[in-house]
Amino acid sequence: MFEFGIKDAIDILFVAMLLYQAWRLMKSSGSLNIFYGILVFILVWIVVSQVFEMKLLGSIFDKLVSVGVLALIILFQEEIRRFFLTLGSQRRLGLLIRLFSKKDKAENTENTSMLPVVMACNYMSKNMIGALIILEREMSLTDIIKSGETIDACINSELIKNIFFKNSPLHDGAMIISHGRITAAGCILPVSHSLNIPKDLGLRHRAALGITQQSDAIAIIVSEETGAISVAMRGEFRLRLAGNELESILSEAMNNE
Repeated sequence: MFEFGIKDAIDILFVAMLLYQAWRLMKSSGSLNIFYGILVFILVWIVVSQVFEMKLLGSIFDKLVSVGVLALIILFQEEIRRFFLTLGSQRRLGLLIRLFSKKDKAENTENTSMLPVVMACNYMSKNMIGALIILEREMSLTDIIKSGETIDACINSELIKNIFFKNSPLHDGAMIISHGRITAAGCILPVSHSLNIPKDLGLRHRAALGITQQSDAIAIIVSEETGAISVAMRGEFRLRLAGNELESILSEAMNNE
């Protein structure tokens, strides 16, 4: 008789968590149909091998699985890289440390530093000035920062507006904000190739989505054509935001860091 114990419940819980994380990665990269296809294949493999015990067909599926693992690693190398980066970005066991650490003061500093960003975005939106601002969180953006010009300045709305002024040499790239400071500008971002991006969104939006698919960063986009303010997080857009909505999103996101 089959006995279900605590260890089995923990086993199922961990498998469910692993599948959920895989689902989130596939969803953010636009590969959700492939994820569903893999699940169907695994289900058929289990039914053929374990339930019906078809030895010939089961052995064929076994060979496909052994080769398929290598194929999946090649096919989803960016998603796998992002998964391990996410695991490695948890500082000192993340939640456990937060229970015993005094982080209130640091969080208040992050929140107050977002106000100049919101003010600059509101100004650029009204004046149809395009902008792309990236907020670094737990995952390091060192490689992205190196692709631009180092600034290392306090967050200031006037500085942000000057960097993205149309005649500025750095206005086409992305600005990186890290550890409460403007770290670099004119940075080059990976461009998303997702087919789910609306056709009316341009290269800035694709770059913003690309960096949020590969990291936990937050991307703020101001459209040069429409002046609309948008935010990209976890591979998803929140489009046409008002100033108070932007401030609320940034405050909530930085609090949950």
